[in-house]
Amino acid sequence: MAYDKFNKLISSAYPLPIENVDTDQIIPARFLKATERKGFGDNLFRDWRYNNDGSQKQDFVLNDTKYEGKILVGGKNFGSGSSREHAAWAVYDFGFRCVISSFFADIFKNNCLNIGVLPVQVSEEFSQKLFDAIKKDPQTEIKIDLPNQKVTLLGTGEFDLFEINSYKKENMINGFDDIDYLQNINKDIKEFAESRPF
Repeated sequence: MAYDKFNKLISSAYPLPIENVDTDQIIPARFLKATERKGFGDNLFRDWRYNNDGSQKQDFVLNDTKYEGKILVGGKNFGSGSSREHAAWAVYDFGFRCVISSFFADIFKNNCLNIGVLPVQVSEEFSQKLFDAIKKDPQTEIKIDLPNQKVTLLGTGEFDLFEINSYKKENMINGFDDIDYLQNINKDIKEFAESRPF
C-alpha cells in the first residue's frame, strides 16, 4: 500500500534517551495477533505507557502533554531484538513519521523504510545535542530534509547528514512501498521482457 510522501518534515519531537530499546518494548508480543497494520499505535510502548489497571503512567514521555510532534528521538541501538515488523507498524500508527537515533538495528530500520517511517541515523554527538535542546525547550523544532539527507536543529542551525539507500529514498519521496514501485515501472518491465529473446 502507498504511504504519505516524505520530502521535508519540520516538527517538534518526543525524546526517549534510553539505549537498547528492543522490539518487544516497542510492541509487546501479546499484541501481535492482528494481521492488518491498524490499531498498533494504541499499544506502542504499552508496558511503559500504562499501569496494570490501564491508567497512564504520567512520567512516561508519550503521556507527557508538553511533548508532541511526528518525530521520535531514541537512544542508541533503537529497535534491537526480534524482527517483528509490527514494531514499525506501531511507530507509524501512533503518528511518527521519523525516528532519529545514533544507531538502529538493521531489521527494524528496514521495516520502517518499508512502511513510510524514515529512520535517521546521526552521530552520538548530534543525538545528544537533540536531547539537550528538547529538554531545554520541548517545542524545539527539528527539520528533516530527505532529498539532501540532512537533519537540522532549527533553533541553532546545527545539523548532521544521514545515509539512506537510494532505492528506499526514492520510494519514501514518492510514497511507494515495494509493490507500488514495481507497478510504477510496469511499462518498463514489459518493454524489457518483450526485448529479450525466448
